[in-house]
Amino acid sequence: MKLDFIITALSGGGAERVMVILANNFAQKGYEVSLITFNGKPEGDAYDLDSRIKRIRLHDGKFSNHKIRSFNNLYNYYKEKQNRPAIIISFLTFTNLISILVAKLYKIKIIVSEHISHLQGPSPKLLSNITRGYIYRMSDFVTVLTAFDIQYYKERKANVIVMPNPCTYTPIEENNHKRDNVLLAVGSLDRYHHKGFDNLIEFITPVLIANPDWSLKIIGGGINGEPHLKSLVKKNNITKQIIFTGFQDNVSEHMKNSSIFILSSRFEGLPMVLLEAMSQGMACISYNCKTGPSDIINHLSNGILVEDQNKTAMKKQLIELINNEDLRARLSKNAIKSLDSFSIEAISSKWETLF
Repeated sequence: MKLDFIITALSGGGAERVMVILANNFAQKGYEVSLITFNGKPEGDAYDLDSRIKRIRLHDGKFSNHKIRSFNNLYNYYKEKQNRPAIIISFLTFTNLISILVAKLYKIKIIVSEHISHLQGPSPKLLSNITRGYIYRMSDFVTVLTAFDIQYYKERKANVIVMPNPCTYTPIEENNHKRDNVLLAVGSLDRYHHKGFDNLIEFITPVLIANPDWSLKIIGGGINGEPHLKSLVKKNNITKQIIFTGFQDNVSEHMKNSSIFILSSRFEGLPMVLLEAMSQGMACISYNCKTGPSDIINHLSNGILVEDQNKTAMKKQLIELINNEDLRARLSKNAIKSLDSFSIEAISSKWETLF
């Protein structure tokens, strides 16, 4: 079966990483796989593709408007019958809009995927609302990350199904090594409001002051966000205990060696980074934001859920985790065991059912 995966670019990001993992998996299973992008950086893709995948870059064109250029390029590409797949799998709202319109013109089956909650909407909002409200019903399936979004898309007459992200890291087998006294957070610093890093610095300050042998490590790049967050750290006089690493390509190693993972986000889809931290045996604590964490964490079994944006409760639970090594060990052990339903084998099987 020929599958075409379509996304705007492979310049980094969670949705892009999921697409590459799925594309690689299906190529390994013997599917004929292509991956199509509309934009790209000169230095190339951020993720490695299986050598069997055909890489298609529809980046150039006569139109200055990105969406019009992308539509035109995809339309012209599929003019050639030999280029058409059995199924298109498209990720992210505006790429989905373009892919659906072209797929319908050529009568190609199409599955589109949303990787954020419907409460979040990419700008421009009007085009996002039109795509989700009217265009998605033209697709064969719309996949969403959690059951929270099902009713929203059903009301808009879309054929919607839950499709979780796979965990991108292989769960560790041995978890008896000594970990550093490090609290870890991961995400783009330019999206600090989304990731709650501004609030994180505020509520973590008294925790770190009370525990001088512990530190907070924030992994992620961000030209605009980093100076703002560093100014908050300086204002709170906690520069020695909060470390900004910048972008790292070995996040799993940091996770293996750190003790506690914190998800401070104001909103999420299904946070891959939480799955990744659990797979590396970290004791995880997360705000129970509107979607995502409660689909992964069973409170006090494989992690800790804190009332959404309740900074007082978060501080209290963090202090308990820092002081209770047995609790950290139990959460860590159970976290690794709980990830079977998020394995690439389990998730790719769900995709094959759709195919």
